[in-house]
Amino acid sequence: MGVKTEITLKEAQKLFSEFHLTQLTATKEGVMDTTYVAKSDAKEYILKKYERDLGKKIIFDAELLALLHHKGLNVPLLLAQNREWYLYTKLQGSEPRTIRYPHIQALGRFLAKLHNQTAQLKTSEAFLEHYRLTKELREIKSKHYFYYKKLASLHRLTQLCDGFIHGDIFKDNTLFEGNKIAVFDFIDGGCGSFAFELGVVMLSFNPNSRKSYKRVLLKSYNQNAPKRVTLQELEENIQNAAKLYALLRISHHSNTNRAKELLKFW
Repeated sequence: MGVKTEITLKEAQKLFSEFHLTQLTATKEGVMDTTYVAKSDAKEYILKKYERDLGKKIIFDAELLALLHHKGLNVPLLLAQNREWYLYTKLQGSEPRTIRYPHIQALGRFLAKLHNQTAQLKTSEAFLEHYRLTKELREIKSKHYFYYKKLASLHRLTQLCDGFIHGDIFKDNTLFEGNKIAVFDFIDGGCGSFAFELGVVMLSFNPNSRKSYKRVLLKSYNQNAPKRVTLQELEENIQNAAKLYALLRISHHSNTNRAKELLKFW
């Protein structure tokens, strides 16, 4: 469900009159915030309402996106805000049906560029603090003890603060147009480990855990990255990412089936 708060086209037109909106379509993806696709005669936009108290994070996010866009990364821009609604540019592209080497190479290049820009951005909230792992583990202990035992090591999970990471670059937060990649939904990022970022990417883009894909990602990333990542570091962080997102799938969505998809990674 991509919509928690409904808004009509007439209401959106009133909020963003200068954009001459003619169409509004609710999305089905996403569980945290409300997202619509808005259209004018010439352009498409993303209309969002954050259903959480994000405070200064939204301001940080807008400034980060502007910086990354200026540096040539294909990310959305915040165009306007009115009350609790935010209008962003809509990125072009689609999710590829089959992941191939050029997709992995594009990911590596994008992450290297991203991390070169964010290596100095260490003032934001720590990425792991956002998820309050001790509280999440305590809540699943009584209902899903089998998974709790497998995930209990998350109590000890820590990360170096290499710089700001997106932390959630799964396929549904990316678009591809040929070999050009676009990435969106940076709002839940924070200060964390660059190796962990690569581990998250491999969860989604390498579900069969092919070593060749891992090597292609590392080669593409390490050529221009601010900090090299080894294959051993990548393997360790694939496991850490699998545990974290298994926990989130259970605690946020009560979805043990989707958590099972990640069991093979540890």
